[in-house]
Amino acid sequence: MKVKYVRVSTLEQNTARQEKNESEFDKVYVDKISGAISFFDRPQGKKIVDDINNGKIHEVHVLSIDRVGRSILDILTVCKYLNDKGVNLYVENIGMYSMVDGKQNPIFKMIVSVLGNVSEMERDNMLERQRQGIEIAKAKGVYKGRLHGSRMTTEEFLKKYKKVEVELSNGESLRRAAALGGVSLGVAQRVKKAMNERTN
Repeated sequence: MKVKYVRVSTLEQNTARQEKNESEFDKVYVDKISGAISFFDRPQGKKIVDDINNGKIHEVHVLSIDRVGRSILDILTVCKYLNDKGVNLYVENIGMYSMVDGKQNPIFKMIVSVLGNVSEMERDNMLERQRQGIEIAKAKGVYKGRLHGSRMTTEEFLKKYKKVEVELSNGESLRRAAALGGVSLGVAQRVKKAMNERTN
């Protein structure tokens, strides 16, 4: 099968831009989950891995390489896995395949390494600007923070992320609960904190 993998970070984000050519594929897998979660721990990422291991997939398309992972290590790990399985990865925004005539494309690897590093650097810079903004707001006395990412009460917040709460209650790790609940690791951590607050 020739398939497409689509990822957005939140449940509210629209996937239409990434799915505009979906008719060209035998199947489209859509994850609504943070890119910080490993591809191999994402619900649809795991389904792709299962289908690859069962010999069903020979080609995977993504809109851009950051759909696969946020860090260069994650990206290269996924690319190596696909190459080892003989599955060709096509990145639409650079118009390039990971393999040519069944062999690894060295130009693809070089370009993806550069793009992956740029993506990781942009992410780090964004988080640093966010941190600096919060520190400045705190210094001015105008930063109040948010209750679990919103103005919700603890109970409202836990109700919204009930699936994550259930998985954590069942003993799953934060990363695993986040993947199963389709949320970022940060949200899972806030769920854990809210659970502790409720019991204290």
